[in-house]
Amino acid sequence: MTTKDVLLELRTKNGYSQDELAEKVFVTRQAVSRWETGDTVPNTETLKLLSRLYDVSINTLLGAPRQLICQCCGMPLDDAIISREQDGTRNEEFCKWCYADGTFTYSDMDELINVCIPHMAKEGFTEDQARAYMKESLPRLDYWKRFEEYSDGGKFEAFKKQLIEEINALHIPGMPKLERLNALVGAYVNLAYPLPSGIRVKFLQDETTYLGNQLETTDGQERCFGVLANRDFILICTYGAEGANPELVLYKKR
Repeated sequence: MTTKDVLLELRTKNGYSQDELAEKVFVTRQAVSRWETGDTVPNTETLKLLSRLYDVSINTLLGAPRQLICQCCGMPLDDAIISREQDGTRNEEFCKWCYADGTFTYSDMDELINVCIPHMAKEGFTEDQARAYMKESLPRLDYWKRFEEYSDGGKFEAFKKQLIEEINALHIPGMPKLERLNALVGAYVNLAYPLPSGIRVKFLQDETTYLGNQLETTDGQERCFGVLANRDFILICTYGAEGANPELVLYKKR
């Protein structure tokens, strides 16, 4: 689709008149009309406002002229997995797993490769093929080429280490020692837990990226422990295959 078609479709889909949209993004109705006839396109600042208003990327607003690629892990990007800054604006250079709320979640290339290999295996790669491919492709990406510039000096890694120690100190029965925390997007791990009243409750936000991991139980049960955390809380649960029958073990404010 062309930019004019995208802008017209989004405006009508969201139920705005040209006058209403103009007021929301601080332009005239005539400007909106010129966008939709293809005479002009919004300037950069207006594109940012439209991106936030419609919750789509600027790339989408422009008719998707580029295939966006995460500049940390190499994953193809679409609007559902593009990362966000702390203020909610989209950062179209990275995915939600590699960059969350203004923070890079990986500073060790080998750690990132180890996380990616199981997902690549589902696409038909052997472990050796996946590792070789990642070893060759990652150094070409902007994040790794400019790592010293992007680096926070180890602050986030120190936070993860502190969080791991805090979780292990809880001594949850049957849960093995936590060794690593990975970036996990809420939409993939936001389970609904049953409360004594019978209602089911979710504790996470689908669009937020958390730190977490899945651990096998040590008591032989066919269930897994799920660990999720951020700067505000720690959540530990158990569940069966594919997240079935989740049970909340602990939810603790930090």
